Amino acid sequence: MDSVLSSESVAASAPGTGAGGMYVRDSVRQSVKLLIVGHFAVGKTTLVGTLSEIRPLRTEERMTQAGAPVDDLSGVPDKTHTTVAMDFGRLTLSDRLVLYLFGTPGQGRFKRLWEDLARGALGALVLVDTRRLDQSFEIMDLVERHGLPYAVAVNAFDGAPVFPEEEVREALDLHPATPLVTCDARDRASSARALIALVDHLIALDREAS
Repeated sequence: MDSVLSSESVAASAPGTGAGGMYVRDSVRQSVKLLIVGHFAVGKTTLVGTLSEIRPLRTEERMTQAGAPVDDLSGVPDKTHTTVAMDFGRLTLSDRLVLYLFGTPGQGRFKRLWEDLARGALGALVLVDTRRLDQSFEIMDLVERHGLPYAVAVNAFDGAPVFPEEEVREALDLHPATPLVTCDARDRASSARALIALVDHLIALDREAS
């Protein structure tokens, strides 16, 4: 992995300043594809939009009564829209490197699309909600099945219970080396720290392999 992929470059980047507009600079020589994954209504669309330097691509549709049997709204009764394909954002880290962020649908019926989006991805940031930790297992299984390194970020929803890190790790059965952080997907600095945790993890794994 190129040495310009660093936590400092993620923290220093800001929306609209990296690429100077809609198009990527001609000097960019490396792009990295990262997935933002998690169960239904965990905040993936929000996080991609918070971090993206361009207006994010969103494929949200209004939820209907017909979807009630398959889209569990327990814990998120005010949710009115859901992603039906993907979210897409971009974050330029330097003159040479750009991150492409792909937010995946959280429902099981979109598994085939999820698998298509996973092709070519370098790693994944898994968002979880402490009110519905059990819903994260299927997503984490998909990530591991595709051999994607990942970090886990607890999205701090208002009113959600707060547990010690050890309890969350145990509940999710995380490997000791898997990064676990807390973030607020609505806040850029907080979301950037979650992405930094993934980036640092990928750098460490790359150094171990080289």
